[in-house]
Amino acid sequence: MKRVLSLMVFVLALNGCDDGDLIQEDINFEDINTQSCGTNDVIYKLKEKEALLLEIPKSSFMNEPSSTGTPMILDVNSSNRVVYRFYDGNVSANNICETIPPATPIVTDQWNATAGKIQIFTTAVKTVNETDNSTRISGYNHNIVFKNITFAKSSGTQVYETFPFGDYVTAATALPFLFDETIERCSGSNLIYNYTSAESLTLDIEPTLIANEVTPLNSPRIGYIGTTTNILTYRLFTGLLTADYFCNAATPSTPVINQEWNAVTGIIGVSGIIEVTTTTNGPGSFKHTIVLKKVTLKRGNSDFMLGDNYIYGDLLTTN
Repeated sequence: MKRVLSLMVFVLALNGCDDGDLIQEDINFEDINTQSCGTNDVIYKLKEKEALLLEIPKSSFMNEPSSTGTPMILDVNSSNRVVYRFYDGNVSANNICETIPPATPIVTDQWNATAGKIQIFTTAVKTVNETDNSTRISGYNHNIVFKNITFAKSSGTQVYETFPFGDYVTAATALPFLFDETIERCSGSNLIYNYTSAESLTLDIEPTLIANEVTPLNSPRIGYIGTTTNILTYRLFTGLLTADYFCNAATPSTPVINQEWNAVTGIIGVSGIIEVTTTTNGPGSFKHTIVLKKVTLKRGNSDFMLGDNYIYGDLLTTN
């Protein structure tokens, strides 16, 4: 009898030691898609009667790829909140994003993150044209991981050394590239340009590439994108762009440059190739067709490729 009583006391003592800190409950939303609210800074994941919420300024999701091994790090605090909620019924976006959420389902429990780091690693999402191998950036993927995050819950605390939240994708500004094939040239300089009302593609070209001599069949003049000559620049503008913008000694302040992309220096026989084919265009007149091959444009850590053969356009000259 004494042995039975001793065993019961031991079991009760073990149960009495559980203060909630020793029970590790699993949170798993890895296979759930991330959604976002349009009216606030909340991004979230929903799983039946559970919701995992991250509220940080949308400006934290920069459309700029992270440098290798260098994610953005944010502290969990009152401005960067992480919340895990339980409901008494299936939860929907209306329960997260509405100013006055529906009366049901009801929140039955909530864990609030009190400490930790929010790690965001950003990469560009690219679409590939299989025909010409050109690429365009369609968005930016932000992979979010919580590090050493502590949740305060009703029964104690819970700490995760590494807790993957998942991916959140933001849209990229589309670059129109709606140029026709008519190129203009600034008198007295080597700058040639193509433009629409909102964008431009300029090339400070090596003068020997634009010679008023017909090139032999299948033997175009060849140059390479460089840093002092053959400089190719794409600009996207906010405001109306006209021909008056070009050929000035100083860059005009209007329209405002929204984005600027510069071509990567070419490698002989490999990339950044400029080909110019010259034909006659009437007496004393010449047409120079310029093709850009395997040219990559870069801005910060973002880049995209114009393609295997991008027709820049035709430049007309006379003797």
